[in-house]
Amino acid sequence: MADPCSLLGPFSCKPSPPPFLLKIPRLPFHSPSKSMATHCHCSSNPRPSQPSLLVFSGGTAFNGVVEELKKLTVRVAHVLPVSDDGGSTAEIVRVLGGPAVGDIRSRCLRLADESTSEALAVRRLLGHRLPINPQQAKSEWYGILEEEHSLWGGVSKPYRETIRAFLAYFQNEILRRPNESFCFSNGSIGNFFFAGARVFFQSLDAAIFLFSRVSDIPAESLVLPVISTNDRLTLGCELWDGTVIRGQNEISHPTNVKGPVEKGRSSVPALPSRIKRVFYMSSEGRNSLHEIFPTVNPAVLDQLSNGDCIVYAMGSLFTSLCPSLVLLGIGEIISSRSCHKVLLLNGSHDRETSGFSASSFVTAITDALNRTYGDSQNCLRNLPSQYINTLLVPKDGEISIDIQSLSSQGIVDVVVVKSINDPKVGTIFDPESLIDALANVVSQYERT
Repeated sequence: MADPCSLLGPFSCKPSPPPFLLKIPRLPFHSPSKSMATHCHCSSNPRPSQPSLLVFSGGTAFNGVVEELKKLTVRVAHVLPVSDDGGSTAEIVRVLGGPAVGDIRSRCLRLADESTSEALAVRRLLGHRLPINPQQAKSEWYGILEEEHSLWGGVSKPYRETIRAFLAYFQNEILRRPNESFCFSNGSIGNFFFAGARVFFQSLDAAIFLFSRVSDIPAESLVLPVISTNDRLTLGCELWDGTVIRGQNEISHPTNVKGPVEKGRSSVPALPSRIKRVFYMSSEGRNSLHEIFPTVNPAVLDQLSNGDCIVYAMGSLFTSLCPSLVLLGIGEIISSRSCHKVLLLNGSHDRETSGFSASSFVTAITDALNRTYGDSQNCLRNLPSQYINTLLVPKDGEISIDIQSLSSQGIVDVVVVKSINDPKVGTIFDPESLIDALANVVSQYERT
């Protein structure tokens, strides 16, 4: 039997003794497909023509342009928060604890190889969601666990045994907690696999490494949790009226209804006041007195120091972007860089940004990076133009482009990009046009 730790290469493996024998075969070596050939070529001789990007984003809005971004470059570090407490992620965190993996799993699937029928089969399996009805979901889950489901079709034995081993480990961890009844409703198979790997290896980085290998993500495409931890993280926010809200989902998409949350436009009530800041709090905490200060992932700082372009992606401003920006060290490095720093503006308002103009987005990002309203001993006083120098705007979007205010912030490079209408979320960037605009921004910087 192959050593499970052999899958991790340089990562150390110190799992607690499993209650059953976990058999993980070595994954086979395939003759290079187009995707793998590119991968092998790059690892020994990176293509200088491809720019390197670091993208701050959440797990939903930016996913729509990931496929198009591959045509520009695969040298991208995707930095994602691990504080999402909605959907099936919430159920995993409730029962097993640990960081939220949903956004990371979602981005890994978008980056996964699609060049072979087996790659597509693996992606289909790990991207599958169970039915919303709890009993139907549980029944289908057991069918998948016992390899009786059609989703296993096209998945070869080595990959099948590897994936199933961690799904079985996840199930075993649930059964070891008899006081917690796990609800499989709308559950993500990829999340279950991810959680099983994280608990087994006691390492979020190791789980990402394994998931990346199973889904054959290019070596130059990195998916980085902004905080590398095995603990649960809780996001909080303080409103300008002094109200403190606990939990990412409660901030952005509050619901008293058990089940999936639609993260597009919704009829959720408006916030009683605008958001002043977001911060991390202890899992038992209820107010700002319980604020904690987690350490940023060193790999994020390393990539931030070396990328050709820093991108703040569209999405939930305060619950997708700011949780990464408020950490100590992020603002310091970004302000010191002379590269392009691009904000991709949202096409429509949401609960977090009702009434915001373009300059309001810039102010919120600046305040987060400066930690303006946090610990006074660790705040910065950098100008907006030290963090953002280019704004890409979707044509006909809802957000007011207040050119004069942007100019006073030192931002004069505003580019309007072709947009499309999404019935769920409204105006969004046309993916191809957005990546073309981003390529022009990077190439202009390279010529200067």
